[in-house]
Amino acid sequence: MQRKVKTNTVMALRCLTAVLLSLLPVVAFGHTIEGSDANFVQAIDGPAVGPFIYLGAKHMVTGYDHLLFLVGVIFFLYRPKHVVEYVTLFAIGHSITLLLGMLANLQVNAYLIDAIIGLSIVYKAFENMDGFRRVLGVEPNTKIAVFVFGLFHGLGLATKLQEFTISDNGLVTNIVSFNVGVEIGQILALSAVLIVLSIWRNSASYLRRAFAANTVLMTGGFLLAGYQLSAYLLQSPY
Repeated sequence: MQRKVKTNTVMALRCLTAVLLSLLPVVAFGHTIEGSDANFVQAIDGPAVGPFIYLGAKHMVTGYDHLLFLVGVIFFLYRPKHVVEYVTLFAIGHSITLLLGMLANLQVNAYLIDAIIGLSIVYKAFENMDGFRRVLGVEPNTKIAVFVFGLFHGLGLATKLQEFTISDNGLVTNIVSFNVGVEIGQILALSAVLIVLSIWRNSASYLRRAFAANTVLMTGGFLLAGYQLSAYLLQSPY
């Protein structure tokens, strides 16, 4: 029995590490809307609840930056109650700025917002490594941090939609539907991550290798932030 648990633990760790490492080369492209999806968004004239829910879910499931941050958030959350609390705070935050950004036409620089999103991953990984307490001697309020970073993640979503010409006819319905889809996608993605983490947590190796896993998360965050800051500097006339 113990041998089986150990085997499952090793498989879960390898699976999680492989997923995280596979995200690093493409993490800079965390949440884009391209191809037929982009054409569809711009062609819609009127409410389209189902399609926009689908697009929102697809956007979150393939949104590597959002997923990396959420992996960091739930990494040391063992009770379902706590997972729900933190994920809800994140969802409220990004829902506010997604809706505000689109409906109020809030203009922000997409590169800078995406750089902050990358740094949010670095922040959470550093916190998971107990870096704030050991290095800086402080313990930030995690719930406030997750909510605030949720606001930035929502702005990131809004900047992508703002790149397209979306009809005002049915705009509110479509944006709300997109946000509902994002939440559905978030639930699906987190369910898969929780399954992997639950298997891994059956062994003491989870705690021993947690530092390495969060180092991978931090690396992904730095890659994303660095790429976006470089793109911002290159597109700046100054």
